[in-house]
Amino acid sequence: MVLIASALDAQPQPPAAPVKEHREVRHGAAVIDNYYWLREKSNPEVIHYLEAENAYTEAMTKDLQPFADSLYKEMLGRIKQTDLSVPVRRGDYLYYSRTEEGKQYQIQCRRKGSMEAPEEVLLDLNELAKGQKFVGLGAFVVSDDQNLVAYATDFVGFRQFQLHVKDLRTGQTLPDTASRVTSVEWASDNKTLFLTTEDEVTKRSDTLWRHTLGAAGNDLLYQEKDELYDIGLGKSRDKKYLFLEIGAKDTTEFRFLRADRPQDSFAVFLPREKKHRYYVDHREGLFYVRTNKNAKNFQVVTAPESDPRPANWKTFVAHQDTVLIEDVDLFQDFAVAVEKSEALNRLRVHNFRTGAWTTIPFPEPIYSVRPGGTPEFSSTTYRYNYQSFITPSSVYDYDMRTGQSHLLKRQEVLGGYDPAQYASERLWATARDGVRVPLSIVYKKGFTRDGKGPLFLYGYGSYGLATPVTFSSSRLSFLDRGMAYVIAHIRGGNEMGEQWREDGMLMKKRNTFTDFIDSAEYLVREKWTAKDRLVIEGRSAGGLLMGAVVNLRPDLFRAVHMGVPFVDVMNTMLDASLPLTVGEYLEWGNPNEKPAYDYMRTYSPYDNLEKRAYPAILVTTSLNDSQVMYWEPAKYVARLRTLKTDKNPLLLKIKMDPAGHGGASGRYDRLHDDAFEAAWLMGQVGITK
Repeated sequence: MVLIASALDAQPQPPAAPVKEHREVRHGAAVIDNYYWLREKSNPEVIHYLEAENAYTEAMTKDLQPFADSLYKEMLGRIKQTDLSVPVRRGDYLYYSRTEEGKQYQIQCRRKGSMEAPEEVLLDLNELAKGQKFVGLGAFVVSDDQNLVAYATDFVGFRQFQLHVKDLRTGQTLPDTASRVTSVEWASDNKTLFLTTEDEVTKRSDTLWRHTLGAAGNDLLYQEKDELYDIGLGKSRDKKYLFLEIGAKDTTEFRFLRADRPQDSFAVFLPREKKHRYYVDHREGLFYVRTNKNAKNFQVVTAPESDPRPANWKTFVAHQDTVLIEDVDLFQDFAVAVEKSEALNRLRVHNFRTGAWTTIPFPEPIYSVRPGGTPEFSSTTYRYNYQSFITPSSVYDYDMRTGQSHLLKRQEVLGGYDPAQYASERLWATARDGVRVPLSIVYKKGFTRDGKGPLFLYGYGSYGLATPVTFSSSRLSFLDRGMAYVIAHIRGGNEMGEQWREDGMLMKKRNTFTDFIDSAEYLVREKWTAKDRLVIEGRSAGGLLMGAVVNLRPDLFRAVHMGVPFVDVMNTMLDASLPLTVGEYLEWGNPNEKPAYDYMRTYSPYDNLEKRAYPAILVTTSLNDSQVMYWEPAKYVARLRTLKTDKNPLLLKIKMDPAGHGGASGRYDRLHDDAFEAAWLMGQVGITK
């Protein structure tokens, strides 16, 4: 394995992963995978190869490092490093988080009565992180009496959370603990905890427990046997009910329990029925059910506590063909419907006293808005977060009494940011089957549409997850250097409703990839950019998107960043022991079935690599990623090295220290990664300072 240049070579030589034939038979045909052995995480030869890839990447980007360092300082210079979140009231306390300059992690705090009261530090992740390379915070749930907090931490990046309980009166951490905890809720007695845990191998959240503080063990309450389903806990805002959600990609079942009767059993709300997705909440003696029963984009109905059968349901928010109902937030005096239409969110407020509905107005053509967290059931205000490509993250309270929104805090961008210097638009590309695909674009004013401008195109398109139009101070480094930025809201997300999601999954998954290609071609045709000025990025399932579109149209893109990419689709989806695999059958298909296997095989990036020219490619991942195993990108790079006929760079950058699917946990560490990736992408289109 060659790690560095020989005396005769000017350029470092890429590592060559040893070929070790692995043969298996799939649906009667022999399949050979020469890099299957890279799955052997404990094999020193695997670690040696990964370290060689890192060394090669470092050597190949040595000249880029000054630009990356400069970008890091520039990006850091826009961030208010010592900052405070907007406090949230829970009972007598105001809860908030804050950051301190030079510290990687947030500090969770509260004050009693007002912000002038003495500060109580509930949890300082910087203290927990001492001696650790990674710290992730999972659950963080305060008891109803405000005296205890249950929280979960992960120190390896594998989403492997350990439960802790802290007594906020004494500051002592109690001996009560549990491993592999995925969700936690308190009963009303402030001493009974309900928690869900995951399977050790598949990481499927499958078991519900009850724990009484001080007790030696836990009571097993429920175990979900069907591998398509995961479970998780929730609690109604009025604190009267605990909910156990049992969910597959296309079907849900809820069970409920009075929060003041923790020794009772969870009762089934409505038995699971294939492809019926429903979600339950509670207010004033009624259950509110968001359901897709005869309502593809969902409707909201009410059901009496005494008899919640469908025969007693009454419509609260009616189904609309062009409006997706994403959530309903319930309060004592009002409700908020969180809706989406034409790739834009909206908030509609219902006054229970008058019966009137009011839509909160927003000023920009493209933006994102989401609930901001209002824990108090009796609140007369509703908190939400608004932002756009141009407007930094902004926290508002909508006052039910006046119908007005009040700005509480806008993310401060240091260094003289002037939003008037930038413009954003909604564009529409026409896909090859005639469907209109929404695009969101931002650029610095003065950007010339002459077909010469550099452009950064981002995509995801899976799991019904929309890609929101959000503000990024780091993105200004691209825009200020003359690069436009675009999100392609391709099929597979839910930007245009549930049908948009269904048209980009299973046996229609290829629509996701062709939508992205058609969007890129539209941007070239309309002279927003040119093929040799177009860079693209996708992460996780978006990394699959990158691998697929590069195989389909390698000529269309100058450079590609694949972050933690799901590129080895066939091997992963045929291994039921891996995290996520079985539940993912409902998203991608079950390759044990021949029609699904044949279809998935047509787009799996690893399986469709060919001997030809490819664009410049940067692949980033983490050794401890629990969602896309490190070997997927490692195998992809190893195989592509043997096939590519071009001289464009192909780089693998893998975090060998503990890190997760989202990369490093510390904010400064993440920013260093962002700066490196930005420098590499810009460098590919000639922007080097």
